[in-house]
Amino acid sequence: MDRFGINVELKHTPPLDPGFIPLMRFNRAFLAAAKKPVGIAVERADGQMASCQTFIHGTPEMEAADHYYIERLVKTILWMKGGFKIYVSGDAGVFEYLKSVYCAGGQQEFDWDYMADVFEHPFEIVLVDDIPAAKDAPKAIGGHMEGCRIGFDAGGSDRKVSAVIDGETVYSEEVVWFPKTNSDPDYHYDGIVSALKSAAEHMPRVDAVGVSSAGVFINNRTMNASLFLKVPKEIYSEKVKDIYIRAIRDTFGDVPYCVINDGDVSALAGAMSLNDNSVLGIAMGTSEAVGYVDEEGRITGWLNELAFVPVDAQPGAMRDEWSGDIGCGVKYFSQDGVIKLAPRAGIELDESASPAEKLKAVQKLMAEDDPRAAQVYESIGVYLGHTLAYYFDLYGCRHVLLLGRVMSGKGGDLILDTAKKVLADEYPELDGKIVPELPDEKFRRVGQSMAAASLPEITK
Repeated sequence: MDRFGINVELKHTPPLDPGFIPLMRFNRAFLAAAKKPVGIAVERADGQMASCQTFIHGTPEMEAADHYYIERLVKTILWMKGGFKIYVSGDAGVFEYLKSVYCAGGQQEFDWDYMADVFEHPFEIVLVDDIPAAKDAPKAIGGHMEGCRIGFDAGGSDRKVSAVIDGETVYSEEVVWFPKTNSDPDYHYDGIVSALKSAAEHMPRVDAVGVSSAGVFINNRTMNASLFLKVPKEIYSEKVKDIYIRAIRDTFGDVPYCVINDGDVSALAGAMSLNDNSVLGIAMGTSEAVGYVDEEGRITGWLNELAFVPVDAQPGAMRDEWSGDIGCGVKYFSQDGVIKLAPRAGIELDESASPAEKLKAVQKLMAEDDPRAAQVYESIGVYLGHTLAYYFDLYGCRHVLLLGRVMSGKGGDLILDTAKKVLADEYPELDGKIVPELPDEKFRRVGQSMAAASLPEITK
């Protein structure tokens, strides 16, 4: 397969998407003949920095390939780690190109605007002689079991809360709510407080509160979250950014608390159940939700929004309606991926049905061993095998826990088996270095809300 004059050869292609070009394989083929050094660094919160040295061709005939490679690299760093300021060294043309796409009206305007909003800082691109060095600030977090704790898990369709005393769950409840369709942030606040009070009634006191929630959080503040999608922008800063902090303090006063992304809590729960670290958790449901616990068992503070990290270099890749970009993980590792592929397999879906209902229809066919449904899940397995090699390149993760409704049932088993085969055949160098697996009963017993309860440290 050829893209911008770069030839990519594969042993495994998805049966329902033969034009798929794994981005990492494109990158490898591109770099094989690229010799001109270029530096890219991205500044994040509190002076943290993602930094990498790479290469381009630097010739007029390879300009399109150079620009594509660098832009996809920058986008990957932005959504993996986050940031608001890009430093470029080594090539003024790359600098000018990035300025032309990451700007108002540019090709990557969505990313430009989103990152500026999340980090509360204008998005900048600067040309420098030497890029800054990498700087991270990972935090040891979670695994604290002592005392009377509350764990709250805020999902898009239900909220869960647990009361945990010295590591034992003494009470838990799950309540249906509708955060994504409510524009009044008091609805969300009241729901959070109600859950906290419900758990508190089953303990003699409250020593700490941990919160797991969909969204981007910096210093416990809700910088962006789909749960508050309908809240007007003009009241978001006042009513939403500190909503969990206010709910905890208003209810319990000055107790230790911690608010982090639900993907990171899933990865933490996985690390707790595996008794090991270096865990990437990937939940394939409404979207692709990801969390990461590093080799030392720490949360990195990165965005880990791999739903918007590009994975496919083919020009005809499916477009994500929210970001407007093509070839990003959300269209491959979520129910959208199943819905995209089903018609290609000859499966007619009810267009009036919800995405969740469409997924269930394909799952039902898979449970009945329908070969068309098997093609859907085999295709996703090929996507996943190639992409896990890329994620390993980015994270160095030893364990990958595959979660979410797309991974349930026979379809999930076929996805996993196919991904393992692709990894073995296409990336033998990773044998034994990365282990993709489904959660076991121990993981389910740990649970999201219990893992959330373990987040804060109680200082004596």
